[in-house]
Amino acid sequence: MARDVRFKVDGQRFNYRAAGILIENDHVLLHKQVNDTYWALPGGGIELGEASEDTIVREMEEELGYAVVVERTVWMAETFFEHRGDDMHEVAFYYLLNTEEAIFREGPFYGLEGERLIYQWIPLADLKEIEVRPPFLGKALRNVPCETSHLVVKG
Repeated sequence: MARDVRFKVDGQRFNYRAAGILIENDHVLLHKQVNDTYWALPGGGIELGEASEDTIVREMEEELGYAVVVERTVWMAETFFEHRGDDMHEVAFYYLLNTEEAIFREGPFYGLEGERLIYQWIPLADLKEIEVRPPFLGKALRNVPCETSHLVVKG
């Protein structure tokens, strides 16, 4: 049985995650949980023994039925933040993704896993108007760098 690399110790949680950046028509694909007010890049937990690139390919297939190809690593980020009463420490790999066919669509939609997550293609220009987590993404996604960066974000 595969297991995501995440655990909780004394009110602190650690999460090891891979996230995908899909950009089409000057829009980026984001998702949010139905009851949340903030958006995030799609992705999921990296399983013990699984390469992070394999994780994002698997997650996009499981959650959306999208066959994606990893173009390159954009960010390796260590973020520290509060989430639902716990102090979080997340290590995440952010990958620029491509698909063979155009997948852009207007309006919100649900993925293959039901109505837990809402997906939507958000105009890059509108990212400054909405809450995106981790917060560095709101600005960074409007101008994705050509080189890979390691970020440490506290707060």
